[in-house]
Amino acid sequence: MTQRTKKKLRKIGITLTILVLGFLFIAPLLWMIVASIKPETMIFKDMGFEAFIPKEVTFAHYSKILFSENINFFHYMKNSIFTVGMIVILGTVVNSICAYALAKLKFPGSDLILIVIIALYVVPFESVLIPLYIVVNNFGWINEYPALIVPFIASAFNIFLFRQFFMGFPKELEEAAQIDGATPLQTFIRIVVPNSKPVFATAAILTFVTHWSDFMWPLIVATDQSIQTVQIGIQYLFTDNNIQYGQIMAALTLTTIPVILIFLFFQRYYVQGITSSGVKG
Repeated sequence: MTQRTKKKLRKIGITLTILVLGFLFIAPLLWMIVASIKPETMIFKDMGFEAFIPKEVTFAHYSKILFSENINFFHYMKNSIFTVGMIVILGTVVNSICAYALAKLKFPGSDLILIVIIALYVVPFESVLIPLYIVVNNFGWINEYPALIVPFIASAFNIFLFRQFFMGFPKELEEAAQIDGATPLQTFIRIVVPNSKPVFATAAILTFVTHWSDFMWPLIVATDQSIQTVQIGIQYLFTDNNIQYGQIMAALTLTTIPVILIFLFFQRYYVQGITSSGVKG
């Protein structure tokens, strides 16, 4: 067997392995989508490979979810989009400015602050859940949008992500701006931000995906249906005496669409941001 043939066989083997692993990762998502267009009685009837090939297609589950009188799906989606959108926007601003200061502005205690930020990243959220709830309750934010937004604006991971990117930012561009009389903030806004789209897109995607699927915290601080998010809304589908799994799969599919769209839209910047920030996923 020639060396060229061995390389081809190795390449084919690697490709097949990637395809198999890719299918295993995406199989639950495919099954969810297929189950959402199956009749209720057929969802768990075919659980082999035929589970991914619907014999009968119906969109009744989507119709019941979108136009249900018991569950206002659009209202829950609107709340999720608003709260997560505010976390992404405000968090991107706060975390990027903080990271730029730590990366470029040397001041007493900056190294200590960075160490504390990194240490906070490894602290599980469950360990601070009760103290955070007490703080939010003292502010009178229970059943208010600030309870869902403010605690998550600052992110230790995003600060570290931005800092790693800014550490490699060309000094020549910043020095040129300083020669022209720009302040550090002006340099950041006019020079750094326009040339840092990859890391901003990466931080936005990671923040969106993380908080879009939040369940525990909204369940605790948002007992009023007027501000509850879509993950809490879906939970109501499990409280019925006769659970309709078709409707649950349809609701889950609809809530997955924004995540897929935002990732596809920013995919190119996301890959660049992860690579240039030195963060391995």
